[in-house]
Amino acid sequence: MKNNINITQTVICLLTMFLGRGQEDVVHNYGNIQIHDTGIVGFHSDVTNDGAFNQNLGLVGFYGENKSITVSGTSNPVFYDVEIETDADFFIDNTMGIKNNLNLIAGDIVTSRTASEVNINFIDTAFYTGDGSFTKIDGYAAISDKSEFIFPVGQNNRIRPLGITSNGINDYAKCGYFYEDPNTSSTFGFSFNTNTTADALTSVSNYEFWHLDGAIPSKVTLTWDEESFVSLFADSLSEIRVVGWDVVQNQWVDLGNTDITGDLENGKVTSDTFIPDNYQILSLAGSTTVLEPTGVIDLDNYFLTPNGDGKNDFLVIDGLENSPNNTLQIFNRFGTLVYIQKNYDNSFTGLSNVSGVIKRNKGLPSGVYFYIITLNDLAIKHQGYLYLSTYQEN
Repeated sequence: MKNNINITQTVICLLTMFLGRGQEDVVHNYGNIQIHDTGIVGFHSDVTNDGAFNQNLGLVGFYGENKSITVSGTSNPVFYDVEIETDADFFIDNTMGIKNNLNLIAGDIVTSRTASEVNINFIDTAFYTGDGSFTKIDGYAAISDKSEFIFPVGQNNRIRPLGITSNGINDYAKCGYFYEDPNTSSTFGFSFNTNTTADALTSVSNYEFWHLDGAIPSKVTLTWDEESFVSLFADSLSEIRVVGWDVVQNQWVDLGNTDITGDLENGKVTSDTFIPDNYQILSLAGSTTVLEPTGVIDLDNYFLTPNGDGKNDFLVIDGLENSPNNTLQIFNRFGTLVYIQKNYDNSFTGLSNVSGVIKRNKGLPSGVYFYIITLNDLAIKHQGYLYLSTYQEN
């Protein structure tokens, strides 16, 4: 027999006696539940929803002490107020609707990046509080019946919001963030070649992108931080653009720059108006110019053998004192950034300082690398090559 439950009073429990509980410590709803406006329900275990659980007011909390919590099932729950407080993450395997407030206290909300239809859906006037690097949506967020919203999306320990301002009401739109190279996307199984651009001067980020679905003409605001490495594709703040992969032309297209704030380490840029569904993914881009040296400073190709014998142990760029305001970037033969240093002081010894490349503060393998040194005081940007022998720790 199906259950019909109206919760009209403050309740902090698992509702086990009504809903059923298996040996796997899961609250399983087979029936009909409605939480009224004075109801408070707290779940401390996984929840499987195979019944009606979408006509709710009140507050639902998910609390995981020293564990994660997962919501799954064949029927999508819709809640009024929700709070998430887990020592680990909060996973959803089917879409969960929010009608009023999502309070992010502790733990990320994690959704699948290969099933964007599973998401946290903010309905009509719904909003959220408490978003941050460790309290965000690591996967997909969606909106229904909204014209403006900031999607609190990110990945790993980074929140990378995307803001949308539409010319009308979005019946439905969704957004996810990906900290990966669009040239070799592991999620989409397709190369969004950053060398294929409508504007030959445009240099597209190799480090991150967003996926945004929406049918209404809109402006979007993208954000960046230090690990976006914006200085790799833009010499100045004003050069940063929003770009999109055009689904018809199969190339990156400049979507404009109508407003921009921040600097090359942290900031945000707003696009011109476009239809999101016309672009498979969005990213940041800019324009960089490689300048040849002017004779003021000696820039060449280098040979580095950091073995402690006092010869070629450091990457020494003679005359660097003429431009203490500088940035050094070193890339491997695949074009992956392995080292970056502002105000470089001739201290590179073959150790990577970039996350995801072997390991921070570990030696790079021997081989040919190329470097870009930007000398801001001299208005010079130069590219050269570096041969690194096998690094040996002392």
